[in-house]
Amino acid sequence: MAKTVIAYKEKMKEISVLSLICSCLYPETRKNIMGDYEDMDIKPINKRASGQAFEVILKPTSPVSDVAHCITSPPKRDISLEDIQKKLEAAEDRRRSQEAQVLRTLAEKREHERDVLMKALEENSNFSRMAEEKLQMKMEQIEENRMAYLAAMMERLQEKEKHAQEVRRNKELREALTA
Repeated sequence: MAKTVIAYKEKMKEISVLSLICSCLYPETRKNIMGDYEDMDIKPINKRASGQAFEVILKPTSPVSDVAHCITSPPKRDISLEDIQKKLEAAEDRRRSQEAQVLRTLAEKREHERDVLMKALEENSNFSRMAEEKLQMKMEQIEENRMAYLAAMMERLQEKEKHAQEVRRNKELREALTA
């Protein structure tokens, strides 16, 4: 079939564009221009609004041309059981090699994933530790500020107490002078 298609393409190349145009203009000479080919028939179909139409009919190939053009199967070789066994062993070795490669790749991926996971856990631990340290420092600062505030309040209270004692003493002195 492939040979017939190739032959058809070659025959179509042989028919010039001029011949096709002439066959449309001079229908009486169309049969002579088209010609008759041994492996195909070209029949004109009724003229259509879009132009001339043709039907190409491929003829069945003759038994003689089948032998000349078609090779049905590749030449057979004598293959021994030993050759088949060697090929089977080679195929099994390739399969094992591919399987081992896949297992190595999976192991490498698993190792990489484990490394990534360990690094993530370490970073998480470091982050938690740093956050805890910062929190501890802030708590210490808050405590220091609170203690400083309390110390300042105590100092102001003591100053007020001293001032109150001074005022009482001055009041007592005034009363003692006026009495």
